[in-house]
Amino acid sequence: MVKDETKKENEPKKQENKKADAAKEVELSDEDRQLKEELEGLVLGLHSQPYNEAKNKAALHQIAALIKSATTSMTSVPKPLKFMIPHYKDMKEVYEKLESVELKKFCSDTLSVLSMTVSEERDCLKYRLMGDRGDVGAWGHEYVRHLSGEIAAEWEMLGEEDGAKKQELIDEAKKIVPYHMQHNAEAEACDLLMEMEQLDMLTSQDVDKDSYERVCLYLTSCVPYVAEPENSELLRTALALYRKFNQYPQAMRLALQLHDMALIMELFKECPDRLVRMQLAFMLGRQQVFLELPETMEDSEDLNEILSNANLSNHFVALARELDIVEPKTPEDIYKSHLDTRPSFGSNQVDSARQNLASSFVNGFVNAAFGTDKLLTEDGNKWLYKNKEHGMMSATASLGLILLWDVDGGLAKIDKYFYASEDFIKAGAFLACGIVSSGVRNECDPALALLTEFCSHKVQILRVGSVLGLGLAYAGSNRDDVIKVLLPLLTDDKSTMEVMGVTSLALGLVAVGTTNQEVGEALITTLLAKFAFQLKDPFAKFISLGLALTYLGCQDKCEVVLSCIEGLPAPFRQMTKTLIEVCAYAGTGNVLKVQEMLHICTDHYETEESSASSKSKDKKEKSNKEKQDKEKKEEAAAKEKEAKEGGDKKEEEKEVDLSSQQSIAVLGIALIAMGEDIGADMCFRQFGNLLRYCEPAIRRAVPLALALSSVSNPKLNILDTLSKFSHDSDHEVAHNAIFAMGLVGAGTNNARLAAMLRQLAQYHAKDPNNLFMVRLAQGLTHLGKGTMSLSPYHSNRQLMSPVAVAGLLATCMAFLDCKTLILGKSHYLLYCLLTAMQPRMLVTFDEHLNPLPVSVRVGQAVDVVGQAGRPKAITGFQTHTSPVLLAYGERAELATDEYIPLTPIMEGFVILKKNPEFQA
Repeated sequence: MVKDETKKENEPKKQENKKADAAKEVELSDEDRQLKEELEGLVLGLHSQPYNEAKNKAALHQIAALIKSATTSMTSVPKPLKFMIPHYKDMKEVYEKLESVELKKFCSDTLSVLSMTVSEERDCLKYRLMGDRGDVGAWGHEYVRHLSGEIAAEWEMLGEEDGAKKQELIDEAKKIVPYHMQHNAEAEACDLLMEMEQLDMLTSQDVDKDSYERVCLYLTSCVPYVAEPENSELLRTALALYRKFNQYPQAMRLALQLHDMALIMELFKECPDRLVRMQLAFMLGRQQVFLELPETMEDSEDLNEILSNANLSNHFVALARELDIVEPKTPEDIYKSHLDTRPSFGSNQVDSARQNLASSFVNGFVNAAFGTDKLLTEDGNKWLYKNKEHGMMSATASLGLILLWDVDGGLAKIDKYFYASEDFIKAGAFLACGIVSSGVRNECDPALALLTEFCSHKVQILRVGSVLGLGLAYAGSNRDDVIKVLLPLLTDDKSTMEVMGVTSLALGLVAVGTTNQEVGEALITTLLAKFAFQLKDPFAKFISLGLALTYLGCQDKCEVVLSCIEGLPAPFRQMTKTLIEVCAYAGTGNVLKVQEMLHICTDHYETEESSASSKSKDKKEKSNKEKQDKEKKEEAAAKEKEAKEGGDKKEEEKEVDLSSQQSIAVLGIALIAMGEDIGADMCFRQFGNLLRYCEPAIRRAVPLALALSSVSNPKLNILDTLSKFSHDSDHEVAHNAIFAMGLVGAGTNNARLAAMLRQLAQYHAKDPNNLFMVRLAQGLTHLGKGTMSLSPYHSNRQLMSPVAVAGLLATCMAFLDCKTLILGKSHYLLYCLLTAMQPRMLVTFDEHLNPLPVSVRVGQAVDVVGQAGRPKAITGFQTHTSPVLLAYGERAELATDEYIPLTPIMEGFVILKKNPEFQA
């Protein structure tokens, strides 16, 4: 009762409030009141005399004129439209009563504008289509936007049978798109056409030379957020526009993004300008795409030289001279042991083989491509014999890193080790021979000529060295002659699992992302021929990796292979399937695939390890006797139940341990999402959850996944997370976290990271395995004395290098079984990182390809997609003289108008031509 009374008391109060609000609304200025009365009079006249044509025409025209002349702020409805809202129904009735067709159409246009503010249904479009359908822009920009939205919504509702209705909407879009283009609303025009799946309309007419750049920029930036196959459609539309306006460098980047070799060749041949063609050759060389050019082509010799990266070593050494960093560094220069606050007693006297091996890697990484060092190039034998067996192999191979890209000069220095008495030194020399030739094509093919005969040598370690050497030397080339040398090793009875694993990896590197059928079939046959116990070998997963790399970035083309491997035994089948899917969608940012991988990670499997750890925890915990008795009874009941259900099921459950699949899924999350920043940030949060709540196998993979999502980009939050886990009680988590720190800071010389690693070296001084990892991380941080990057993305992070991704993934796969491979005898797998090594430099050339020092601004890149006018693309810049180093996320632009760059993205090698309009 009390509630009812209070309700009754509240009702009159509410009515009073409403009256007060209404009174406020009534308080209009004289001008507004006059406008309101005028509109009311016009509508009343129309309503009372719907058959008086002359009067109605004048009234309707007056209403339209008042609506068109209204100006408003961004946040409020125009006054005439506001005052017409109460009369919307009256206007509809007037429309129904009008007899003149011409007036009916005119009234319909007015109703279309009114319904923008009143109607919840799609009346705006309905009346527009029934009206005159004249100039769509006459009613203002907001009306056009509203109409676009309704057209897109209507299009979605239509089926295939509504052809006529669809055509009406397309005709309407043809009027809206040019209006958007003229009014700097290119993004809105693209959105409408994307919704209607009519992107070809852009290439046919509406885009002019002033707006094509903004349109293409918007289309390409939408690609990560659009599902397959629409994403390829966006790229092809942008490519067609660039081609239409003769912007071949931009078109070539999109062709590379599409992995379309036929289109790449077509663009290259079609390009009319000699200098632009040379610029295209530099871009293809950076992506390691080798074209077979006809000898009849103009400048074919020069172009072949650029495409084959023959001068990469010379340009890099010139950059080193310019930056004054030619002087070779020793591992001790990197470790800076003299800065240690606590001297480690006795450690200086012991010359351990493990630490010498670490120094070999550090020496190779730091002096990579400089051509000189203080350990190997002067008197190598002295240093090599300080290592043991497999250590000798990796130490000799590091010579290849020091002489990287210098095929002619490098092979002469490696040659003497081909005749060494030690097989391990020989194997290292073969690997060094491949490393030197990596990413550089030479007419003589020295790597193929020297290594072919040793691929089938009876000594297995020589096979391993020569096979991996071939894989690294011809990565991404998809050459039949190299594949023919490697394939027989898969069927050779004498090949150990190690040789088969490395051969598969080499085949995957050579045919990366090409869906090479011959390689795919051979690897599937090899897998299916193996017994279940053979597939438990640590190298067996490299056969799967080789197969997966063949389909890198090929998305749904991998479906056929997935069906072919159904015959594999349980845990290995799931792992291989996941690995192939992960590679196929690498760098796409495909959200559905990331969710799929997360789903795999959330399943809980009782592995031997986790059950052992849980047992040890149980021992430590003191629990009540009653609780124990209860548990025993429950267990007995559960056992009886299981026995009833059948023993077969029980056996299957015991067998399947999918932890290997889960660790691949973790790496997969990073691989798929690393293409775009939002996805990478979201992954960082997910990895936090995985580290806290998941199985040991997943926790071990998370640091590597964090590194993959941020290679050569030392973000503070990632470094802090990895630093925390570098002290983890699980040794493998700690190993991987320390190595991941090296990957994240690779080639950056990051001072904060260098300090962290020095502290870690002290902390782990007595643990040789962790110390080995710390040394590796230190070497990677100072990769190429801070001039190189391992990031697989380049060209403003627009292009992903498949070869680089393959190398990074192969290394991370080796770290998933860190104890047996990297800390065992297979540390040579670290050299797979080499395929991702690239100088992060900008070198400018004149028209005769001579280095040309010019002033350039280098600053943080700014996202300018969809912004009006011509906003600045960099911020916080400094002006330098080229050649210059570009850090992650930095962009460069010319600081002078004297030259014009032949490509808008200033990265790597850029040709400049004189600006004819420049006046000094």
